[in-house]
Amino acid sequence: MHNLGRTRSSQQANHLLLTADALVRTTLPGMKTCSAIVHVSPALGAGFTEYTAEFEAGGELGSTPAQRVIFVIEGGVNVEVGSKSSKLDARGYAFVPQGLRHRVVATKASRVAVIEKPYQTLDSVASPHLIISNEDVVSSHALTDDPSLQVKCLLPDEMSFDCAVNTMVYQPGASLSMVEMHVMEHGLIMLEGGGIYRLGDSWYPVTAGDFIWMGPWCPQWFGAMGKVPAKYLIYKDWNRHPLAGPQR
Repeated sequence: MHNLGRTRSSQQANHLLLTADALVRTTLPGMKTCSAIVHVSPALGAGFTEYTAEFEAGGELGSTPAQRVIFVIEGGVNVEVGSKSSKLDARGYAFVPQGLRHRVVATKASRVAVIEKPYQTLDSVASPHLIISNEDVVSSHALTDDPSLQVKCLLPDEMSFDCAVNTMVYQPGASLSMVEMHVMEHGLIMLEGGGIYRLGDSWYPVTAGDFIWMGPWCPQWFGAMGKVPAKYLIYKDWNRHPLAGPQR
């Protein structure tokens, strides 16, 4: 039934909530039997692009001028670099450095989160390296010593990497210990469960499938609600001086 102009989605000056009822699909250059739901891009003022790629079996991503992170939400893909092909199933992920030629081809119908960001070089720091892995093999740690809130860092915290991508899991009732405000921006996809997100001066119910963009210094807080844990995939810019600014 048509919802008569109502949606949970909201765009404000310093944040965006994009929900399933407002999603629009498109095809990006080079995609084959694959479509993209573009969640955020420089068109909104972000320093990165994040989208969900929906593949048919055999579907393929196009190329990118930027570095790329992919995280398999459902299904499976092969990541081909040179003569080597690596299979990624659900929760598998890859980091592909900027300029490294590669192909991402689905082995079955799949949904994949894709993050692309122009790389910010640093003098005397080596370029980041290719990573092919799975979230299941990454150790977790408690955030602010709260065992009910666990973080997995999917990328190394090394100066060669100019961004961080993590998964965070909240047990029911767990929440951030403070309202955060900081220079980093975020892209966030809710993977499981739900709760309440404070963004700026607004409070939003969120659930699996929702996307959130948080601009620099956007007040932000999350609390998990319901009977199952809440989990999300979150990006932030990292390891660069604020004077350098985002490269777009």
